[in-house]
Amino acid sequence: MTRVVISVGGSVLVPTLDTHRLVEWADALKILAKAGHQIFAVVGGGGEARRYISVCRGIGLDEASSDEFGILITRINAKLLIAALGEYAYPCVAESYLDAKKFALTRRIVIMGGVTPGQTTDAVAACLAEETCSSMMINMTAIDGIYSADPRKDPEAVKYGTLGTQGLIDLIVREKLCAGSNMVFDLVAAKIIERSGIPLIVIDGRDPSLVCRVLLGGEFAGTIVGDKIVTLPI
Repeated sequence: MTRVVISVGGSVLVPTLDTHRLVEWADALKILAKAGHQIFAVVGGGGEARRYISVCRGIGLDEASSDEFGILITRINAKLLIAALGEYAYPCVAESYLDAKKFALTRRIVIMGGVTPGQTTDAVAACLAEETCSSMMINMTAIDGIYSADPRKDPEAVKYGTLGTQGLIDLIVREKLCAGSNMVFDLVAAKIIERSGIPLIVIDGRDPSLVCRVLLGGEFAGTIVGDKIVTLPI
C-alpha cells in the first residue's frame, strides 16, 4: 500500500459554488482508493476563504482571527468533498494531525482542511506527509507546475520538469520580495519537504484525472521536486 498526501487547492476544487469540481475529484480519489492507495487529501479555502478574510480585515479583525475564518472555509470545503466521496471517506474532517492518523486506521480516505492561523494548507499537507511517513506529496493547483516566474504575469517564464528542494526555496524567497507575487508553493511547506526528504509533485488540479495518471500509470506533465531520483508510479 502506498501512502500519499494530496494538497487540493480550494481554487481548483471549488472555484465558485456554482462551478465546483467536487464530483470529479471524488471520482478520482475513489479510483486511487480502489487501487490500494492510502489517501490523505488536504483541502484549501480558495476564493471564498479570501473573501471572508477580506471582510474580517475590513471590520478590524487581526490577522490571526481573520485566518480562523479562512480555516473554517477550508473545513467546509473538506466536508463537501467528504459528502461527495460517501462511504469511501472517513465521515469527519480531521482537525489535527493526530485525528488524521487515527482516521486512517479505518483505511478510508482522510480529508483535512486548515489547522492553525498563519499556516497554509500546503504546509498542513507537508506536515501531514512527514507525520504519516508518506511516500509522496502531490500539490494540485491552478498552475501546471513550477515556473521560473509567475506564468500568468510573465510570458517568458520557464517551466521546470525537475527541481531540487533548495532550488524551490530560492525561487520562493526571490518571488516573496516582489509585492503581489503568487507562488505555487509556500516557504514553510518547502522547508518541511526539504527536511523530510519526501518527494513533491506539482500538477494541474483543474483536471483531477491527472493525479490518477501519475499514481497509476506514471504519466506526468508537471514538476517533481526532490533531491533524489523519483520513479513513477510509486
